[in-house]
Amino acid sequence: MDGVQKTLGWDLRRLPRVLSSNPGNLDSVNLGPNWFASVMGTGIIANASATLPIVGPSLQTFALVVWVFAGLLLVLLIVAQIAQWISNPSIAKGHWNDPVMAQFYGAPPMAMLTVGTGAMIVGHNLIGQTAADWLAWILWIAGTATGLLTAVVIPYRLFTKFQIRPDGAFGGWLMPVVPPMVSATAGAFLLPTISSQEWRETMLFACYAMFGMSFLSSLIIITMIWSRLAHFGSTGSVRVPTLWIVLGPLGQSITAAGLLGTAALTAVEAPLSIALNVASVIYGVPVWGFAIMWACIAAMMTIRTMRRKLPFALTWWSFTFPVGTVVTGTTQLAKHTELPAFEYLAIVFFLCLLCAWLTVGFRTLRGAYRTELLIPPKTPPNAVARKDSDPVP
Repeated sequence: MDGVQKTLGWDLRRLPRVLSSNPGNLDSVNLGPNWFASVMGTGIIANASATLPIVGPSLQTFALVVWVFAGLLLVLLIVAQIAQWISNPSIAKGHWNDPVMAQFYGAPPMAMLTVGTGAMIVGHNLIGQTAADWLAWILWIAGTATGLLTAVVIPYRLFTKFQIRPDGAFGGWLMPVVPPMVSATAGAFLLPTISSQEWRETMLFACYAMFGMSFLSSLIIITMIWSRLAHFGSTGSVRVPTLWIVLGPLGQSITAAGLLGTAALTAVEAPLSIALNVASVIYGVPVWGFAIMWACIAAMMTIRTMRRKLPFALTWWSFTFPVGTVVTGTTQLAKHTELPAFEYLAIVFFLCLLCAWLTVGFRTLRGAYRTELLIPPKTPPNAVARKDSDPVP
């Protein structure tokens, strides 16, 4: 056994040493909010596969298994985070005061919302419709409340406390403002469970309001990221994968627009309901076009960095959830337009998503097994943006 562990580079005996290096607490373990991105990336696999055009129904069992795994992972991370906070609150304080890590406090709300949506899509096949509805509502309330909090508090701290360099804008700034958009998407699934017509209509417009607050703030941040890349270039570091996060608000907004447009048909009367349903296509197709363009740019930037060596980090989960939202957004366009092109593209994007999930999931399990991802770096990574024409420092 020792020989196998040595060959693979995995040694379980290292984990107890890490966890016990500071008796009575978890000082040596790095369990930041960015770990919840793994739940987001796993949960979107279940949601996307179950709703995939043409082949979705045949993937129900696969989707259910992945959803259960995402749910268990969510519970595990919540328990681990609480244990770490109780053991040593300074760890959470350090994350809260870090201008990069603090952005990822948007990940836990989105993780809860993603699993809650999965309960409505596939979870009911295992736990029953009533239990699925209750679980979805509980996670929606918790995820929406914390998501609205991050959408306000984290930008406020960014404006008033964090010191940011001129080249500091990165995809992580989108993390705290995207949760309301995910709440809007999840809320569309919950609308049919509301018996009161008045409350159903109220819920619909509340979801559209969250759609707006997330979309407009995301638009500002995406513009800043574009400006940073144009003026300063790329960091060439583990921050590069966060460029894919830009796809998150784009794909999620297309998904939300489609689902809310369909829900509007039973929530409000015509002609408003018809207008909202049509708006999902009028809005969705142009935004989808920009998402594809950005995906091409992000792919070229990522390949460029990989050629110069891109070390693995939890930022690699940016390859999963944002791409997953493009899959679900394309699926909604396929349903609303009934065009085979969108159906086949959704399947192609899903296959790319699945490959990314398997790769990142395996690297994360290996990194956690080796405890490499559980120990904070001794020195912060160099994230200074530069272009090819700039002199090497």
